[in-house]
Amino acid sequence: MNESIVYLNGEFLPLEEAKIPVLDRGFIFGDGVYEVIPCYGGRLFRLEEHLRRLQYSLDGIRLRNPLTPAEWKEMLQRLAEANPAEDQSLYLQVTRGVAGRDHRFPEKSTPTVFAMSKPLPPAPPELLERGVAAITLPDIRWQCCHIKAISLLPNVLLRQQALEAGADEAILLRDGEATEGAASNLFIVEAGVLITPPKDHRLLPGITRDLVVELARDAGIPCQERTVTESELRAAQEIWITSSTREILPVTRLDDTVVGKGRPGEMWQRMYQLYQRYKERLRTGEAETDRR
Repeated sequence: MNESIVYLNGEFLPLEEAKIPVLDRGFIFGDGVYEVIPCYGGRLFRLEEHLRRLQYSLDGIRLRNPLTPAEWKEMLQRLAEANPAEDQSLYLQVTRGVAGRDHRFPEKSTPTVFAMSKPLPPAPPELLERGVAAITLPDIRWQCCHIKAISLLPNVLLRQQALEAGADEAILLRDGEATEGAASNLFIVEAGVLITPPKDHRLLPGITRDLVVELARDAGIPCQERTVTESELRAAQEIWITSSTREILPVTRLDDTVVGKGRPGEMWQRMYQLYQRYKERLRTGEAETDRR
């Protein structure tokens, strides 16, 4: 297979040859869900958890899963093998398929399944040395943020507002609480304790987020899953954002105010090393053995 190979409805083909009808409900309504799965050295990152979240999202929009877990694994593994990068980000999307434009669910439709790969480079060293900037913005999204839906326009607008303000991410506020980033989960460090908002309808249940919690507890780092107030966010010793593709990034400026000492904190440095060691165990297959 050649470079830039994608999967579309049972076929592996060059990206430029992949086409869908204009009446696909993903195109017309954003009626679908997605996942992003890192692949390190040919090994899929926490595939079981990603597929479980995919099923949760599909159930949330009342759409049947078009593939079994074994079929998803085989397809994604083949896709990774078909593309040349050592580390990759695999994107998969399922929509309700092609039907006449009508808000009601079609009585009969075949889900559209699309997946693609792109290289996943490591974070630039200078970014890890200085951290990133974030701004706070009101959370304007819908009430079902736990569903990983493809209709991401509010997130796009929020992230663009952050970029135009010279920041890397927007941390969202709702009813006096910090929920997550526009495209990331949120952690803070307060009095030596790692804190992340609990999983509910206001935020996406991040796979990387869950791994950070797991690594912290395994390493004996005090960790709490509870609400984070806006005042706690602004007074935090450290702030982190996490996602499958950006991994764990330290926020060193928030709304033009220095966070902590203005550089990545000691707990972030410890967690970053724990995370990198986990990735290396994944590359060698040790991480999979540890979970059996």
